[in-house]
Amino acid sequence: MPSMTMIQALNSALDTMLDRDPKVLTFGEDAGYFGGVFKVTEHLQEKYGARRCFDAPINECGIAATAIGMAVYGLRPVIEIQFADYVYPAYDQLVSEAARIRYRSAADYTVPMTVRMPYGGGIYGGQTHSQSPEALFTHVAGLKTVIPSTPYDAKGLLIACIEDDDPTIFLEPKRVYNGPFDGRRDRPVSPWSKHPASEVPEGYYKIPLGKANVVREGADLTILAYGTMVHVALAAAEDSGIDAEVIDLRTLVPVDIEAIVQSVSKTGRCVIVHEATRTSGYGAELTALVQEHCFYHLEAPIERVTGYDALSARA
Repeated sequence: MPSMTMIQALNSALDTMLDRDPKVLTFGEDAGYFGGVFKVTEHLQEKYGARRCFDAPINECGIAATAIGMAVYGLRPVIEIQFADYVYPAYDQLVSEAARIRYRSAADYTVPMTVRMPYGGGIYGGQTHSQSPEALFTHVAGLKTVIPSTPYDAKGLLIACIEDDDPTIFLEPKRVYNGPFDGRRDRPVSPWSKHPASEVPEGYYKIPLGKANVVREGADLTILAYGTMVHVALAAAEDSGIDAEVIDLRTLVPVDIEAIVQSVSKTGRCVIVHEATRTSGYGAELTALVQEHCFYHLEAPIERVTGYDALSARA
């Protein structure tokens, strides 16, 4: 089984689905001939032609609107927003149109589109290349929100999103595109080739949406995380010597509440970690869910470890 970076795994997922389903296509700014700013769509235009992998104008609103029209008429578009920070011009289309069409049409129409976006900090990209807007999408009924943390999960989850009949927001933690990050900026980057989750099947497989992954078992504390922060949480647990159970949520909506309840009921303590800003971040929703479902099992207050309420902190 080949070892892949997350970039290569995502490319493999797109390649697999373009080959498997003629209704699948992908496009975005520089996503065609150039292969994307991070090379996730590299060689796909060369292999499948400019009708199925092509460049779009610098117009996120137009990209999203075009994909919605395609999806309603039976295609399965996968669009790339070059950075998650650029999605705001498309937000109205995603919220008012893509998320609502199934309900508004009494299920006569669905919108099977996937919105891929590199997100998060850690690459010194500055204010407009480092944001974590996941909470803006988890608030919207009708959208699913997915965030992988490893190459294996990235491919399996992206395939599941492409095959899903509802619009899906697929956020890619760009800090771990080429290797896991343990939070230590003063150490060399560890390549994915040294990580077991870099072994990715070349063919078709998918990971069901809404199923979390217990990446470290423990008895004293539950850590809920996703994306880059899964690796930071694992490193923190090892460094502290605390017998912490680390859960990679994978999917924020729908969230695997059963896995969360099972873990917190066992440990009695919960810490939630994400790199997005603290106020109204997704950790607030997780805190409410844990409090609601696990109140009588908690032995200490739920804690959040988050980014600063700032535009860009150490982006």
